[in-house]
Amino acid sequence: MKRLFFFALICIYCRLLCAEDGSRLWLRSEPAGTAEVSVSADSPTLNLARRELQAYWKGSPVKLERTGNRNIRELTPEGFEIRTEDNHLVIRSSGDQGILYGAFHLLRLQETGADLSALDIREKPSYQYRVLNHWDNLDRTVERGYAGRSLWLWNELPGTLSPRYEMYARANASLGINGTVLNNVNASPLILSAEYLEKVKALAGLFRPYGIKVYLAINFSSPAELGGLDTSDPLDPAVRKWWKDKAKEIYTLIPDFGGFLVKANSEGLPGPQDFGRSHVDGANMIADALKPFKGIVMWRAFVYEPEDDDRAKQTYQEFVPFDGQFRDNVIIQVKNGPVDFQPREPFSPLLGAMKKTPTMVEFQITQEYTGFSNHLNYLAPIWKECLESDTWQQGEGSTVARVTDGSVYPQKLTAIAGVANIGDDINWCGHHFAQSNWYAFGRLAWNHRLTSEEIAGEWLKQTFSLTGVEQRNSVNVYNEIKEMMLTANETIVDYMMPLGLHHLFAFGHHYGPEPWCAIPGARPDWMPSYYHKADKEGVGFNRSTSGSNAVSQYHASLKEIFNDPLRCPDELLLWFHHAPWDHTMQSGRTLWDEMCHRYSRGAAQVKDYQKVWENALDFIDSQRFEEVRHRLKIQARDAEWWRDGCLLYFQEFSGMEFPQGMDAPVHELKNMRKYKLDITNFENPTYEMLFKK
Repeated sequence: MKRLFFFALICIYCRLLCAEDGSRLWLRSEPAGTAEVSVSADSPTLNLARRELQAYWKGSPVKLERTGNRNIRELTPEGFEIRTEDNHLVIRSSGDQGILYGAFHLLRLQETGADLSALDIREKPSYQYRVLNHWDNLDRTVERGYAGRSLWLWNELPGTLSPRYEMYARANASLGINGTVLNNVNASPLILSAEYLEKVKALAGLFRPYGIKVYLAINFSSPAELGGLDTSDPLDPAVRKWWKDKAKEIYTLIPDFGGFLVKANSEGLPGPQDFGRSHVDGANMIADALKPFKGIVMWRAFVYEPEDDDRAKQTYQEFVPFDGQFRDNVIIQVKNGPVDFQPREPFSPLLGAMKKTPTMVEFQITQEYTGFSNHLNYLAPIWKECLESDTWQQGEGSTVARVTDGSVYPQKLTAIAGVANIGDDINWCGHHFAQSNWYAFGRLAWNHRLTSEEIAGEWLKQTFSLTGVEQRNSVNVYNEIKEMMLTANETIVDYMMPLGLHHLFAFGHHYGPEPWCAIPGARPDWMPSYYHKADKEGVGFNRSTSGSNAVSQYHASLKEIFNDPLRCPDELLLWFHHAPWDHTMQSGRTLWDEMCHRYSRGAAQVKDYQKVWENALDFIDSQRFEEVRHRLKIQARDAEWWRDGCLLYFQEFSGMEFPQGMDAPVHELKNMRKYKLDITNFENPTYEMLFKK
């Protein structure tokens, strides 16, 4: 008994000593400092590659070779080759960035326990431009940010460079992310002022050796608001000259500046339509200004108007008619779904429909609609669902991934973007598992053929050592946690909005459920009832040919499936159909019973996640274990709130009893309707407050 007691004390003591705050992300290698590394040339980027390997590589000698060999050039300057030759390893590339990425890849293999005995690896990125979009404001608030304030200390720049900036650049380079948009798409014109451009220059200089270009989101009215012109009309000669002069000013300061991200005529922001012009007029004007400097324009297709009969249709309607009219340095940035980063959406029909204009998919890494930094959600499976969706635009196999990476349509630009989840919290992302989404985006941007499981395994092995008293139990815990990650998004869909339901969120903050929300005078498309359309006959948005006809924006092969409620996948049924409550689902249950089953399953699954995490008690350092445990407790309570609020609300329309065997709701709808979550005084809202009352 005494031995067990002292053993337990030793375990607790060791866990306290090993407590970690998550600040090292997945780059947790312990320095070895004994590696033999030689390099064939000298540059800031090559020196970084050598430094990383000298510090952390524990294997045979490594040679870094920049070569003009034809076969290597085919990999692009960012691609690399890693080969075992005689008694050493060689990392080759035609570009310095490729060698840096190869160095990080070799270290990844080491840290994940790969077989390093005979390497023969050739890799190149799936996309040319792999970009993080920061929705950071100049006052350091972050729109849809749940990990503290902005990283960018604008008041200290350019004179003071925070050590976090280089840590950020290193983390991105380890994934192959090569671009960062520093500021919010709801941009302030001030970002283009001389004062702020000097600050941007300082960041660009620090990021440059890591292969990261900086981009800026711009406000379309900058010529008037910043430049003092009478107009920002894109066809006005003075306006066009202003943008050309501004581009020259920027590239004089930052020769490798990436270009502009533009949100125009969306959610009240100014744009070319304010002057009777088109998206083509606006995008091409800015593209012409950037063209001499090889800069690009990422023009966002997120547009919608409140009077439209179906918000999901407008992006397609506004952009497809302009296909082929944009300059060749313009790429259209398209959200993965037709509405707005919902936990599940069908892929946007614009992806694949534009055959002469390059499009790039935009994912949301930050969890605006999936529980902020309170809910554990690994997003790679839902991103893969989008990337692997077949558009059929050029026959079977025309997946979203292939129409955006240049495989289906020959296009000069290929790109992918992710809305960042990074803040100044010590662990960068708020929730320790939210780091996996930053990681997963970078890995998919580099290689969209990787599976969700492969990426989850990489991240887990590098982020949590899972060291315990018994190897077999460590492996079991690792597999349980990986399975938790792989099922997390489906679980969130279940307890929030299953079967194609969408946008049932509370008004404004998008944290919890409010399907009953009805604000007098508010835009209809900002109200949940616009989307769920529940009545006594059924629930769901009719986008079939008998409704808004949004199904006709998809290829005929998909239209036939989506248009038929008997063939439409259950997961999207209520996205495309207003289905009767007694509609027979593919499971054999009625729609009402299936809805009850999904909501209950999701809430129950989070409780199972709590059990999985408790099993990891002896294998995870104490600080991260306790912090994740706390968040899972919040998530379990929030899941009950979602389940009860939605089912009790929809029951008022269905008039049907809950299925036998289902756990009864623990809340009263009348009380839930009264409760308003106040998020003004804290960053991570939670319905946990309610349960304490």
